[in-house]
Amino acid sequence: MLKVGDKLPAGALQEFIEVEGNGCSLGPNSFDVEKATAGKTVAIFALPGAFTPTCSAQHVPGYVKRAAELKAVGVDEVWCVSVNDAFVMGAWGREQKTADAVRMMADGSAEFTKATGLTLDLTARGMGVRSQRYSMLVQDGVVRTLNIEAPGKFEVSDADTMLKQAAQLKG
Repeated sequence: MLKVGDKLPAGALQEFIEVEGNGCSLGPNSFDVEKATAGKTVAIFALPGAFTPTCSAQHVPGYVKRAAELKAVGVDEVWCVSVNDAFVMGAWGREQKTADAVRMMADGSAEFTKATGLTLDLTARGMGVRSQRYSMLVQDGVVRTLNIEAPGKFEVSDADTMLKQAAQLKG
């Protein structure tokens, strides 16, 4: 399982791009995780699924609300990662009004999630393999903080915790 001090696993995540430009076409675009985090401080939070209750009511809105504060303490980007396809993540991002605040990164086949060792088996609930709920602060591709939630909890992966950690690291 991924831990503080580890480099993020190699792989790609997809993002649905709403406006064509900057070398990105309209629709799903693939981003190499290593290249996308190189030279940057990225706050990443992951959750079990788009449009699910806690994720939609608390997790994503908290990061949207705190995005400017995170950037003020040195976070270059905020990513939401979920085992959903880029179309679903794009629709959820529109519904959650994440533009310019949170990048909605799709891990459709759970390859990135499996590589981190942070999977959650929700097969019995009809959802298949998903991601555990967690957050991490990544600097130049290296995990500096990692907050993994206990099953069914939402206590340590929230935006307020990430903001405190990012401010401490900036120090």
